[in-house]
Amino acid sequence: MRRSANKHLPLNNSKLRAMIRKLISYATLAILGGLLAASCKVGPNYIEPKDTTPQDFRYAAKKTDSIINMKWWEIFSDPTLDTLIHTALRENKNLLIAASRIEQARANYKFNKADMGPKIGIQANASVSNQLLGIPLDENIESYGAASTFNWELDFWGKFRRANEAAKAELLASFYGKRAIEIALISEVATTYFQLLDFKTRLTISENTLALRDSTLQIIQARFDEGYTHIIDVNQAEIQKAITQVSIPVFKRNIAFAEHNLSVLLGRNPDSIVTVKDLVDYEIPDSIPDGIPSELLARRPDILQSAQFYRAQNARIGVAQALRFPSISLTGLLGVGSNDLGNLLDNGLGWSAGASLVGPLFEWGKNARRVDIERELARQSLLSYENTVLNALLEVDNSLIAISTLKEELAANELKYRAASNASSLSRHRYYQGVTSYLEVIENQRQEFEAELSYAENYQRLLNGYISLYKALGGGWVTEAELQKYAEQLAREQNVPVNQIDQDSLYY
Repeated sequence: MRRSANKHLPLNNSKLRAMIRKLISYATLAILGGLLAASCKVGPNYIEPKDTTPQDFRYAAKKTDSIINMKWWEIFSDPTLDTLIHTALRENKNLLIAASRIEQARANYKFNKADMGPKIGIQANASVSNQLLGIPLDENIESYGAASTFNWELDFWGKFRRANEAAKAELLASFYGKRAIEIALISEVATTYFQLLDFKTRLTISENTLALRDSTLQIIQARFDEGYTHIIDVNQAEIQKAITQVSIPVFKRNIAFAEHNLSVLLGRNPDSIVTVKDLVDYEIPDSIPDGIPSELLARRPDILQSAQFYRAQNARIGVAQALRFPSISLTGLLGVGSNDLGNLLDNGLGWSAGASLVGPLFEWGKNARRVDIERELARQSLLSYENTVLNALLEVDNSLIAISTLKEELAANELKYRAASNASSLSRHRYYQGVTSYLEVIENQRQEFEAELSYAENYQRLLNGYISLYKALGGGWVTEAELQKYAEQLAREQNVPVNQIDQDSLYY
């Protein structure tokens, strides 16, 4: 028995060695095929769109753009505004949705990347039958098996690599999309906040004017009672008081609407917003940040997002082209089988290996049209990118001219308000002295009231003009992690410790 066992041992070893050699051969072919596939990738490679921006903005003044790279809202020195912005960046629902989209895009990238590797699985089967080829048998036939499977579609034409390239571009686009929402959110919070202050300021103006006109009405009523004036003066005074009274609920309504809008931006239920400073307490910035147009291409997240969308669509052309060619797959199986479950593991391993080629032959031009569709979609993405750049330049130039003209308008409104206030005061004294009619008083009061309201609104529009410019230039939120990362990058470039980097030199 011992000699018989030794006699069969070399035979079993030789079969095992032969099987291993074959497996190594197929594995080598698979590796060579993978290397060959890596060298071939159909479809156009991505080329960055040309920079066609002008040298300067049309209404640019001097180059002072450092503030837009940082937390520009801090120039207003308002802790309330700072708190509102930080709360919105933490709780705003649209921003949370954008963060979720990043995670979705990251999962999609990994999902597509998995197609590049081989698929390894398992399979098992068990069956009992009393017929063979449709012929009934006297006894049952049992069959049992278990095996591991191997399938690898070689990325010979770059189909999976192009799909992976598209998924990666969409992941980057989701990051830029979130940043675009952050910048828009910061601007919207600041704009709504200053609108709220404007409405509160105009409400205060209306209430003060109402108190003054009520006092004037009482004086005129007393003069009428004494027979010094006519009833028409009393009626005119009542009309002026009513005009002011009408404006008060209007501004109260606008205040409530602004508070509700701001609350929703903060991710909260509509509620009141506590403010400390008055609108005119904010100083108008001395300089206008503008920079150069080409910086928008690297700063504005919506432009960067649009470029990544174009890159993703460009990669899909390669996916469509690869579908016109045959797919090449390697398959393998290693397992055991038996007609008796009790000796399933006693019969040794069975294996198989093979390759397949499957491809379209004649589909009436369907695959070619698929490529044409993706090419046109890529062309649309490129045009969308170019349009995004044009709109960015439009927003910056419009914001620059808006600030410049609003400053001129504010100076004129200030002069108008001072003159109207002085004229209103003088006309009241002239009327009480019997020098002039009440019509002069009415006209001067009207002009004073309108001038003061116009000045407050103009002041708010100018402050929001700067906010629009910061948004148009792509300035905005910088997280502590981003500041630290950029500080480390500058430290490596300058070959100095991180703590020696000037924090003011860290740009968005």
